[in-house]
Amino acid sequence: MPNIVVIGAGVSGLTSAYLLSKEPRNNVAVVAKHMPGDHDIEYASPWAGANYMPMSTKSASRWERRTWPHLKRLATNVPEAGIHLQKSRLYRRTADLERLRSGGTSALNNVFAENPWYRDLVDDYRDLRADELPPGIASGCEFGSVCINPALYLPWLVGQCRANGVTFHREALSHVLNIRSLGPSYKADIIVNATGLSAAKLGGVMDKTMFPIRGQTVLVRNVAPQMICVSGTDDGDDHACYMMTRATGGGTILGGTMQNGNWESQPDLNIANCIMQRAVSIAPELTKSNGAEDLDIIRHGVGLRPGREAGVRLEKEEIDGIWVVHNYGHAGWGYQGSYGCAEEVVALVNEIQVRAKL
Repeated sequence: MPNIVVIGAGVSGLTSAYLLSKEPRNNVAVVAKHMPGDHDIEYASPWAGANYMPMSTKSASRWERRTWPHLKRLATNVPEAGIHLQKSRLYRRTADLERLRSGGTSALNNVFAENPWYRDLVDDYRDLRADELPPGIASGCEFGSVCINPALYLPWLVGQCRANGVTFHREALSHVLNIRSLGPSYKADIIVNATGLSAAKLGGVMDKTMFPIRGQTVLVRNVAPQMICVSGTDDGDDHACYMMTRATGGGTILGGTMQNGNWESQPDLNIANCIMQRAVSIAPELTKSNGAEDLDIIRHGVGLRPGREAGVRLEKEEIDGIWVVHNYGHAGWGYQGSYGCAEEVVALVNEIQVRAKL
């Protein structure tokens, strides 16, 4: 029975541990500095919206394609997972059309493509009529998506792991191989590195291509008419306008920012005001008076998405005689690619085990 240690308890680590633990022969442990229930700037998963809004190119879409049916099944059949079905609307501003049509590699160009690859994947995709568009919006689309409540979903993943025998251990690691919390006689046969932004300072990895993408949000009690995302704002290229109502009373997330290289952990109240003003401008239904002053604030949030210059790292590597499977660098699409990436982690672990038997 191989001992597999997953480092990291964000959505990528927990989903990897969950799928690995479905194989009875695997003895799986999760070791992490932060666990569900923590709210720390470097622990990205609790701060996410989170939703399904494909961000990849068609050629790199396999992880998001594989994740969609899992999230839809949970939303439909497993209410305790904290995921619900929700209509999503994407608005392309007239001011952004030239940029969106430029053929750039930005994730936003993929999200707001006028003929996106995901139109045949998601439910009930349709282009919006002219009379459905707010002022300043050139075009848009609507489709069935899901919104995830991380406060429920992450503990649900822990519960599924525990039911499969996974053990959980708190430890802030200095090196990917230096796992002390499992005892001096414990031997890890395979390690899964799902440390997100911490991969930049984890000994044995030290991935200096990692960088934070600061996301500031406002969580309110008001209910959004639907999930909405707008192609840009007048407040700067590192600002964004989006909203989604989380399942089971989780509130409505208003966003946000995408500030590359910014480590600031405290909310900027001027940015928060911009976020709220943008939200009520694009969706007046949020408040009875159509004013941001009537938004009922639960809290302000700041999280650091784990950006990586070359995108996600999903591969195996031998470090000092121990095989390590890396699964990090997901930027802003960790949830919507979680199952697809975890399935690839399982495949890589299986390759290592087959190789070990030869």
